[in-house]
Amino acid sequence: MFKNLAFTLLALLAVACSDDVKPKPKGELRLEYPTPNYQAFKNNCAYTFEYSDFAQIHDAKNACWYNLTYPKMKANVFITYFKINNDFDLHVKEVEKMVYEHTIKASAIETKTFSYPQNRVYGNMYELKGETASNIQIFVTDSTKHFVTANLYFNTRPKPDSLAPAVNYIKQDLMKMIETFRWKN
Repeated sequence: MFKNLAFTLLALLAVACSDDVKPKPKGELRLEYPTPNYQAFKNNCAYTFEYSDFAQIHDAKNACWYNLTYPKMKANVFITYFKINNDFDLHVKEVEKMVYEHTIKASAIETKTFSYPQNRVYGNMYELKGETASNIQIFVTDSTKHFVTANLYFNTRPKPDSLAPAVNYIKQDLMKMIETFRWKN
């Protein structure tokens, strides 16, 4: 009996001490970004704002539409402008439609309303959590003449944990954009 117990114990130790290699999950790179320096966006449109020198502005397909790109992050903020012609409600509904189309993939949608009456700047910022195509969507308006939207997209598959540092960095830039947003007329 002692021989059987010793043999069993020896066999268990031999199996337990094997050097089997187990694959480890693929790691993601931790990214840190520079402290932003902000500069004024100058154009011939009805609005202006400040944006980070880490980003670049390019003209888009329509007048007063722009792409604010973050090349090192592979991110784009699409900025669109609409003149309000008794269709304010239609523009707001279109923004909300675009935001809530992401409910299939979004684990949460946080809405922040902002109001700067001294500058006639009003609007909402929507932060979409989870594996959504767009992470942040904004609209800014004076509620009578002008309506601007900004939508953040990454040129990569949505991975919330990996994109979180970039989303947070750009979110701070977009908040600065809102705080410094001004109508020219």
